Amino acid sequence: MLPDIEIARQTDLLPIGAIAAKLGIDADHLEHYGRDKAKISLDFCHAQRDKAVGKLVLVSAINPTPAGEGKTTTTIGLGDALNRLGKRATVCLREPSLGPCFGMKGGGAGGGYAQIAPMEDINLHFTGDIHAVSTAHNLLAAALDNYIHHGNARRIDPRRIAWNRVIDMNDRALRDIVVGLGGTANSFPREAGFDIAVASEVMAILCLSQSLAELKERLGKIVVAQTRSRETIRAADLNVHGAMAVLLKDAIKPNLVQTLEGNPALVHGGPFANIAHGCNSITATRLSMALSEYTVTEAGFGADLGAEKFCNIKCRQAGLAPDLVVLVATVRALKFHGGQSLKKIDQPNADAVAEGTENLKKHIENIRRFGLPVVVAVNTFASDTEAEIECIRDKCEHLGVEIVAASHHANGGAGAEDLARAVVQVAENTHSDFKPLYPDDMKLWDKARTVAQEIYGANDIMGDKLLRGKFRRLEEEGYGHLPVCMAKTQYSLSTDPGLKGRPHGFDVPIRDVKVSAGAGFAVVLTGDIMTMPGLPKKPSAESIDFDAEGQITGLF
Repeated sequence: MLPDIEIARQTDLLPIGAIAAKLGIDADHLEHYGRDKAKISLDFCHAQRDKAVGKLVLVSAINPTPAGEGKTTTTIGLGDALNRLGKRATVCLREPSLGPCFGMKGGGAGGGYAQIAPMEDINLHFTGDIHAVSTAHNLLAAALDNYIHHGNARRIDPRRIAWNRVIDMNDRALRDIVVGLGGTANSFPREAGFDIAVASEVMAILCLSQSLAELKERLGKIVVAQTRSRETIRAADLNVHGAMAVLLKDAIKPNLVQTLEGNPALVHGGPFANIAHGCNSITATRLSMALSEYTVTEAGFGADLGAEKFCNIKCRQAGLAPDLVVLVATVRALKFHGGQSLKKIDQPNADAVAEGTENLKKHIENIRRFGLPVVVAVNTFASDTEAEIECIRDKCEHLGVEIVAASHHANGGAGAEDLARAVVQVAENTHSDFKPLYPDDMKLWDKARTVAQEIYGANDIMGDKLLRGKFRRLEEEGYGHLPVCMAKTQYSLSTDPGLKGRPHGFDVPIRDVKVSAGAGFAVVLTGDIMTMPGLPKKPSAESIDFDAEGQITGLF
């Protein structure tokens, strides 16, 4: 099979105006970024708010493994398949971060014959949204240091600054740094650090805001520091939230591209799901639901992270209610969760599949805790055997879910038609009784405990007296009603990435809690989770280059 980039290049893309016409978007509401990508005006988005909405399908997955799952690929393949069945379907995705593209994961535009295009642009700088987020975020950081340098009238305590800088690249050397060295002209020396740009609260705010006015208001609420008397300092106190909103005036507009089969895709926002809320923008999702019979969207990493936050954060803030969830698994990944080594991952092993299916079963149970029906998509590989797929069906039979094999990676939308039929059957004949996992008035500590116990399967959460006091102070400051955004490893249901399958008998250590007041959630850091990833021993960047004709190579 051809590399993803070659498949994409051999596809004749439609002009973006033709894709917009399929959604009823007039050319006057498009801002073109070349021939095959465009932004959609906010005026048009706002005009669709009172329209009847179509079905909302969330695509999630088991805990990711090096063997591969293909959640984004399945989202795209399902969207194409629904269109093949005569349903007007739009795909809603996040924008890929440069960090994973040049690190270990590779691109985020799908794969095989289930891709969004132009994949090179989408995986690289796209329309500049992430750069705008980085610049707005770092403007606030610069303004904060500048305020301290020029007199510090409010007596901000440099030891209590809560606003790092960001960059859209994996760089472990920037996690903990010292700034302000070099003398009095360079401000005051202090400890600082960098996070990856897509983990920025600014990115979360962009995805959760539905107008420029709301964007500016949320930016102003960002908590950046405390004074020596523990008074909170926000972005609005530094009077730069207006300038930050100006930097984001184009980034807030949804991006329109297409699948390889010429179906519409809205790609907007890019927060990570292990350290942020991991969902595309509310604006893009609402617009798709107003213009389509089916909106197929994804939330990052496994259902214990992205789907949990989609339900508890995004849906809570936006008033959305999914109609069903598609859970993606692969035989290979289930074998890995069942103890099979990567070197032998292509060898048949029904016993390992059976053991690894415990991870899938837990995610099915978790989705049902939100009152949502589930369809399981087995994203197939050539090495899969029918006996292994039947093993998955047998192990999940008592849960009453349909297990559908799909070959969209190799066959595009045609390979996901059975999956699409199952989705339509459930969406149009099964009632969704959606509800968040916990109420707004539950204490923050108890919200974190509820997620750990109900979703991860933990016995309890752990934290010392000082940390518990931090939770209480947030409640005293008026943040107790917020949902929690759990920052946890994506590789396990626990906080130990080495625990595969369905761990039992573990506790979740809580390391810290901080408020993202503008985004509207409290971030709870667990275990050893990092907000700035590092590059692997052999990063993907070593394989990315130009050939003699100037064509990009090595991007996937």
